[in-house]
Formats: sequence, structure tokens, C-alpha cells
Amino acid sequence: MDLNLKNKVIIVTGGSKGIGLGITESLLKEGAIPVIISRNKASAEAVVNKIKSEGKQASYVIAELTDPEQCKNAVHKTIEVYGRIDGVVNNAGVNDGVSLENGGYEDFIESLRRNLVHYYLIVHHALPELKKSKGSVVNIGSKTSVTGQGGTSGYAAANGGRNALTREWAVELLPYGIRVNTVIVAECYTPLYDKWIKTFDNPEERLKEITDKIPLKKRMTTVEEIADMVVFLLSEKSSHTTGQLIYVDGGYTHLDRAL
Repeated sequence: MDLNLKNKVIIVTGGSKGIGLGITESLLKEGAIPVIISRNKASAEAVVNKIKSEGKQASYVIAELTDPEQCKNAVHKTIEVYGRIDGVVNNAGVNDGVSLENGGYEDFIESLRRNLVHYYLIVHHALPELKKSKGSVVNIGSKTSVTGQGGTSGYAAANGGRNALTREWAVELLPYGIRVNTVIVAECYTPLYDKWIKTFDNPEERLKEITDKIPLKKRMTTVEEIADMVVFLLSEKSSHTTGQLIYVDGGYTHLDRAL
């Protein structure tokens, strides 16, 4: 399916690893131009160099997204290079385990900076260009905002905020024809997930316990499945979809675990 994204400039935060990399790759298949915003120069540079070696367009901007000024500069650098922004994918974040019992004020606030505040800042600074292009915003969210997880108050609160901002922005940006949606992830196997699962004494047994609770096919969601939904939501093929929280999770969040 041609999603009419050819030569569209799309910012992807954290776009060189995990789900972000999957989104970058899915955008490239549609002929779009991903701009990766990352603090990890090595991975961003490697990904962009590979893309360019294949004759496709992409670029990266190095930014620490907990720094407001670097968020602003990253967006402005994108505009300097391409003269436009057609979409934003807010993806960067980390389940940092800041709990209620063992956390504290500074840790909690820092978790919000890592996982929520830059979602606002990137779109805020990109908004003038999104108005011109009537672009689209897709936020990546987490089941923790709906199901809870335990031991991760900061991350759960941030994801609740992502959901709320999705609805709020969808309303505020209606006059400009800018659509805003969230793709909510439950159990998706990424390098970070692999690192986490290996912290258990018996990783394979723990992984099976998790996948056995995923109703559809008893398997993890793939990065490609998340990415393809994101790219669809960025495209004109979803032209009347806004303010939605879309669960790409094999039914994990809402279907009966007894299935």
C-alpha cells in the first residue's frame, strides 16, 4: 500500500534503537525521510550511514531530551536542513523503575523529564511547521498507564500524561487539521526488553510466563507491528483518525487473561 509519505520529513525521537529503529525502517519503506533525534551518536550515526549507503535519505540530530534547550535546537536544526516538518513520532523513553515506596521527589521528577516533558517540547517547537504541512503526531505509550505494573510510578505517570496529551492536543489542533494519536505498547521484544528478561534466574521460563498471557497467538508483539501502525497513523490513509489510543498488543491489555 502506498501511504503517500514519499519525501515527508518525520522526526523520530529515539529512532536508532528498538521500536524507534523499527519506525525509522518502516518510514523508509514508504519513501519518507526520518530525522532521528537521539543522545547516542554512535547508534544514530551508524543507522543513518547505513541508510545513505542504500541510496535513501535520513539524518540525525544529537540531543539530550531532558534538556529543554537541546529539544528546541534539535527541532530547529531539522527545519534548517529540510525547511519543513511533516510529522513527529515521540518515542524516546525508559521504564526507569522509580517506585512509590523506594523513590523520591527528585527521582520522580527526573522520570517525568525522561519520559514525558520532551514529548511536549518537541511538538511545541515543531508546531509552526506542522501547521503549514497539516502534519500528524504519533506518541508511543505503554500499558503501564492502564494496567499498572508496580514499582514504576514515574514511568506509569508519564505514560498517563502521554495519553492525556494525545486527547488534549487532538482537540487543540483541530483547527489546523493536525491529527494526534497514541500507539500503546504492551509486550514487545526489543533490546531493552531482552536486557530486562535476562535479569531473571530463568529468563526463558519468565518469558514463557509472559507470552502465555498474550491472548493472540501467545507471542510477543513485534517491533514491525508497532512501526507499521505508527506509519499508517502518520499517513493520509488514516485521515479521519485523531485523539485515539490504539493498542497494538495482541489483546494483552483488554482481553480476558483466562483465554
